Amino acid sequence: MQARVFEESWPIAGRFVISRGARTEARVVVVELTDGAAVGRGECVPYARYGETVEGVMAEIAELLPALEQGLSRQALQQRLPAGAARNAIDCALWDLECKQSGQRIWQRTGLSAPAPQVCAYTLSVDTPEAMEAVARQHAWRPLLKLKLAGAGDLARVAAVRRGAPEARIIVDANEGWDEVLYRELVPELATLGVAMIEQPLPAGQEALLATLPRPIPLCADESCHDRSSLPAVLGSYDLINIKTDKTGGLTEALALKAEAEAAGLGIMVGCMLATSLAMAPAFVLAQGVRVVDLDGPLLLATDRPDGFAYDGALMQPCEAALWG
Repeated sequence: MQARVFEESWPIAGRFVISRGARTEARVVVVELTDGAAVGRGECVPYARYGETVEGVMAEIAELLPALEQGLSRQALQQRLPAGAARNAIDCALWDLECKQSGQRIWQRTGLSAPAPQVCAYTLSVDTPEAMEAVARQHAWRPLLKLKLAGAGDLARVAAVRRGAPEARIIVDANEGWDEVLYRELVPELATLGVAMIEQPLPAGQEALLATLPRPIPLCADESCHDRSSLPAVLGSYDLINIKTDKTGGLTEALALKAEAEAAGLGIMVGCMLATSLAMAPAFVLAQGVRVVDLDGPLLLATDRPDGFAYDGALMQPCEAALWG
């Protein structure tokens, strides 16, 4: 077995803005494993919010390359690295290699049904109300729009998008940018605007406070829920969780988290970091039968991998084996 890790940079189409800042490129880390015939790949996005850097994640992966070349299993990997971007890239590369070696697709390896096309959200980054309304008009034909919010001025932003896309289902993501006062002020107004879901309104760690607040709109945990160990803290505070393989540390834990969360009565959203189709492919396995699919990362890039996902209008089509799995 040979293993390597490397960084890639993919330009974003324009500028992507959330409450924590703006970006013009997506820096991703790729792990590639080969037995000389089959090649398995996995992609991750180190996230500063979780204390990750591209350099740190690459160093973390590099330390495990000798063990991978000596046959470190996907099951053993779960104990060698914590949940996070580094484990995600390795875990997904191992899954891909298993598929290539066996000649089976990922749903066959996991015992799932063959994937079907999914309606995918399209994300509008934070901007002025006027600019967000203009973008909303361009995408008013889409059935599901996700708005990035920032706190001050959010009501005007949502109202502007509603004017621009009166028929679209709208979900919003505060990225921990609100406090209790703003929550109480905004939520009733957002309900009148038809907002269907609010993602991570308060900072992670404030789940107890959130449980005391009115919930006329379903709430989805993102930063508050990474893997199964963090699931108990969100019960009673949130209605859904956003599963991302970069948080769970790969598809292995993501599948387990999905099953446990559904058993606890939580709805599932499957999300992504800003990345290429290679990062979306494992998440698409999870996205079958969930309430919200938010895997539009490639749509926000200036260019994607040549064997990337096809988006037929708002429908995200299953990927080919050449990409992953």
